[in-house]
Amino acid sequence: MQLKQSLIIALTIFVVAISSWEFYWRSQGLCPTLDDNEALWAVQRGRVEKATNNDILLMGSSRVLFDMQLNEWEAETGIRPIQLASVGSSPLPIFHDVVNNTSFNGTIVVGVTPGLFFSTTSPEAQPWQWPQSKVDYYKKRTYAQIANHYLSLPLQKNFVFLSDDQGIDGIKLKELVGKINVGNRVVDPMPPFHEFGEIELDRNLKMKPITVTDTAYANSIIKVWQFFMKGAASGPPPDKAGTMAFFLKDLEIFKARGGHVILVRCPSSGGLRQGENMGLPRAEFWDDLVKQAQVKSYHFEDYDQFKDLYCPEWSHLSSKDAQYFTTELVKIMKADGALTNLKTN
Repeated sequence: MQLKQSLIIALTIFVVAISSWEFYWRSQGLCPTLDDNEALWAVQRGRVEKATNNDILLMGSSRVLFDMQLNEWEAETGIRPIQLASVGSSPLPIFHDVVNNTSFNGTIVVGVTPGLFFSTTSPEAQPWQWPQSKVDYYKKRTYAQIANHYLSLPLQKNFVFLSDDQGIDGIKLKELVGKINVGNRVVDPMPPFHEFGEIELDRNLKMKPITVTDTAYANSIIKVWQFFMKGAASGPPPDKAGTMAFFLKDLEIFKARGGHVILVRCPSSGGLRQGENMGLPRAEFWDDLVKQAQVKSYHFEDYDQFKDLYCPEWSHLSSKDAQYFTTELVKIMKADGALTNLKTN
């Protein structure tokens, strides 16, 4: 009897504590979100194993995630792309993995964010390490890890305190402890980085409305881009020769087995666009890549319908503009014959 009472008391305390913690974070305006982690990415990578030459893969950095909307792609083509883009990453490790470790010979759309695409081929560098860690996880994941991912999804969808935003909004216990400044511990000088996207199970991602409506919120993200721009200016120069050679070698392998690649330069705005123009001028980087790759390519500045699109935090489109961008971009591709190999609508 005493054991039963102890269990009831312990369970009651647990439920009250969890409920209080959950209600607190909801009162701060946070909502349950899915984690865009290695496990979520691996599910989409697994789909490539059975993909046909009528399928489309999307690769790149966060601009591909934000700016290329899967619903609009599907509405225009009848085909829902497989989203393999990775935030803050070079597309080269993931492109290399698909080219060399699968037999896929459909269409790959590669987003070119100049500062990331041409950054490095060093395995230790963050733009390379992040996407490579996803590839490695996919190859090595166990049945237990797969099961754990699927079992965690209902919890992620319903509990705010399990949020894993990996920024200032991250509220898992490990993240909260990491934000505590104890004694003389060195604190990351990077400005607070709010999460500004909401992702779905198939990794279709949209910008949070607050990023568009709240200037202060958007400016907090801009400060992070300025921090990165400052670091890039004082860091090593882009490895154009190394990244181009690496990509072009894989591209030739992919072309040889009948695959198609489309290069896309998504919009950027404000000071970030100015910095890209100065540090990675179009003629020297994008234009040269297009010339050597000899594939269909689309730069947002070349089309009147995209010239007035403005990124609220300089680097990504709002949900509304991303839907428009995707729809118009696919129409342009279809009219240009870039998707003639597909059985589209």
